[in-house]
Parts: sequence; C-alpha cells; structure tokens
Amino acid sequence: MHEDAQLPLLASGRRLTRADALDRLATLVGVDLRPLADRYGVTVWRDGRRNKGWAGMVVERYLGLAANGTQAPDFGDWELKVVPLALAADGRLRLKETMAVTMFTAADLESREFEESHLLAKLGRIVVVARVYEGPEEARSVVQAVAGFDLTDADRAQVRADYEEARWMVRTQGAWALDGRVGRLVQPRPKGAGHGSGGMGFYAKKALVTRMLGIGA
Repeated sequence: MHEDAQLPLLASGRRLTRADALDRLATLVGVDLRPLADRYGVTVWRDGRRNKGWAGMVVERYLGLAANGTQAPDFGDWELKVVPLALAADGRLRLKETMAVTMFTAADLESREFEESHLLAKLGRIVVVARVYEGPEEARSVVQAVAGFDLTDADRAQVRADYEEARWMVRTQGAWALDGRVGRLVQPRPKGAGHGSGGMGFYAKKALVTRMLGIGA
C-alpha cells in the first residue's frame, strides 16, 4: 500500500461504485488499520475512552469518504460496515458482536413503511469489512476479509417480518419492550449502557453477518 493510497475526500460518496470499492478494499486484507488511524487523524483513544467506531472511520477515509452524520447509505446505493472478529476458545475467528445497521426512533418505526426504511436502504446492498479484534487496547487490528452482499428475496422477506414485528411491539407495548429476542435476522434494541440512553438501533444478528462474510458458522 502506497503513501498516496487515500482517494480525494468525496463531498458525496456517490461517485464510488461498489465494484470499485471492493477492488480497493481487497488491498486492505492483511493490513493493520491502527497505523492508518494515525495517518488519517482518526482518534482511537481520548481521555481514557475508546472510540468504538474508529476502524469504520479509517476504512471510510481510505475510500475517500468525508465524515457525515446522515442515515442514508454511505455511498449512495450501497452501505459500508466494519465488524470485529475475535479468537474463540476453539482457536477460530468468530464474529465478536452483532452488527449495528441504523438508529431509529419509535415515531420513525411507526410511521415509515419497510420499503422506505433506513434499515432496508442500508442492509439491502452492503460491503462488510472484517477486522481482527485483539484486545481492548486496540494496539493492532488487521483486516481479515472483505465481502459484498445483497439481500436475497428470502432474506428481504424475513427482514421485513422482523421490521413489522418491531412495529407491532412499539404500537402495542411501547419502544422499551424491544430487545434482542425480537427478530430472526435483525433485532431492534436499545443502544447504550442505560437501556436506551443511547437511543434505539437495528442490529444484524451474527448468523446473518457471518453469512455475509462467508466465514462459516
């Protein structure tokens, strides 16, 4: 990887196709993201607190995407996600956690049909980058795999069912009834340590993300 590897930052990421991004991201496999964080000025630690999203920010900078806070897919018609893998007791790399897809409010969920949802927009056409999580100090994190994934018709139907289940629960029991037991492929649950203090989010379950990456059960 060359020093001039970073693309010019894009005011809108819509100019980078997913095929071009996958080609570019393939060059990151086997690369430690930690030195790139320093190169791109991405904070990993500040005042003793870890920036959990640092690796995703690094990969976005690598692809030339400027920081943004919108809920639309990162690159127009496709979304980028970076997920951690950790070494399991059997010596194999496994997905460390569910994958955050998008935030939502109870009002959004009640009023927005599935076809118009941020959940479908972000999950329908995606690129997933898997990095190795070696420990909380985040001194090193090597990219293990990169994959593009489109929801199949069956996946889409199930994600719709999960979305509608969440909508029904909000309408009948309230938003705080949502937890990790809801949904088969995606789960709606509170974000943050204070049971919703960080808002609500949709998360792709490990089985779905594992299938996206093609790394086995």
